[in-house]
Amino acid sequence: MATRTNSLNGVHIMAVTNRLSVIRQSPAYWRVVIDNPPFNLFDPEMFAELNVLMDEFERDSDLKIVVFESGDEDFFVNHHGLERGHGAADQPGGASFDHWPTFVTRLAQSSVISVAKVRGRARAQGFEFALAMDMRFASRERAVFSLIEVAGSSIPGGGGVEWLAALIGRSRTLEVVLGADDFGADIAERYGWVNRPVPDSELDAFVDAFAERVSRFEKRALEVGKKLVNARAGVPSEGDL
Repeated sequence: MATRTNSLNGVHIMAVTNRLSVIRQSPAYWRVVIDNPPFNLFDPEMFAELNVLMDEFERDSDLKIVVFESGDEDFFVNHHGLERGHGAADQPGGASFDHWPTFVTRLAQSSVISVAKVRGRARAQGFEFALAMDMRFASRERAVFSLIEVAGSSIPGGGGVEWLAALIGRSRTLEVVLGADDFGADIAERYGWVNRPVPDSELDAFVDAFAERVSRFEKRALEVGKKLVNARAGVPSEGDL
């Protein structure tokens, strides 16, 4: 996995090829742009880069908040793709998909605040990825959520069931999981897994303003606040997943 760094208008950019670009808006606030054309499939290379990125989050004492977004307005993150097999052992961070519960648990319990800015489809593993984050803001016109595993004779295995059940309750979780259908941002908010839908034209500015605000607060207060909420909200453990 190669990296390159440069700056644009004072913003430090570290591009992590081939799937993720990290834009350092400030030492405390990073944006991670996901780009794996043509469908933003969650593949072994993307998983390896995310594992390396989590290591960077945990090493950086200045980082407070990270926003994950897509470079493709039609797909946030899609279901997993296995064209190259189940792992990416030839690159740093490479791991088979049975390590997915370890990653999402690290993300949910990290001292860094994570935000999903969802534009386009968040499907299967992509939906679980968004659910593992601390907050989700969605494009009212473009966001689509679906857990499609049951339609393929499988079940969500990386937190979809556990997080949804904690957020929206038993009956609605059964509707989402067993129906394997698409849900827009308005229903997602009404059911309770999206913080709020935002008009697509306003989404970038809204999330950026929120992240900038949070990034100015004291890190220890943010970390303890997240830990206390996690303890009371029933965040699933790696063993649960």
